[in-house]
Amino acid sequence: MKIILSIALAFSFLFSDEYDIKGTETIPIAKTTFKQYIDDKEKIIELSGKNFIVVSVREYGSDGRFYAVDSDGTVWWSSAIASGASDFRSPSGIFNIIQKERHHMSKDFPEEDGVNNMDFMMKFTPQGHALHKGSVDWLSHGCIHIDPKDVPVLFKWSNFKTKIIITRHSYMPFAKDDLRRIY
Repeated sequence: MKIILSIALAFSFLFSDEYDIKGTETIPIAKTTFKQYIDDKEKIIELSGKNFIVVSVREYGSDGRFYAVDSDGTVWWSSAIASGASDFRSPSGIFNIIQKERHHMSKDFPEEDGVNNMDFMMKFTPQGHALHKGSVDWLSHGCIHIDPKDVPVLFKWSNFKTKIIITRHSYMPFAKDDLRRIY
């Protein structure tokens, strides 16, 4: 029975935009609080007092934006993003920045002309998922593309303690009051 339930659950992820295929889902429930489901286990993550970046990917229920949140809980920067195409979905979850490089070339998807294609790279998974400079009009191979005008500011502000939250849900309800003040 357990095997049949696991297969049914895995099969349902293939047709749902609200869940990551790997069984992880991260949902904002307050400005600095997130509910995370990993393999049906619920965990509440509180990020008060920490700098973090929320990325709401372009999928059902989300808004295709990043939000930079200071340790005082203020959303101080936000802009459009592009995330992974359906065959290369960006992972949902809460991650640490594990590598930062100002100039970087993708090893898996290099450019033929040799031009760096992942500048301002902030890697957050060992598999190579990163926030980096890119077109917000094209879907990626799983990375988060940030507009060239926004990514230098985010790169300079972030560090290895900055959390990256990737969600398939909208964060705008928690950010809108701060964004009204700054835009």
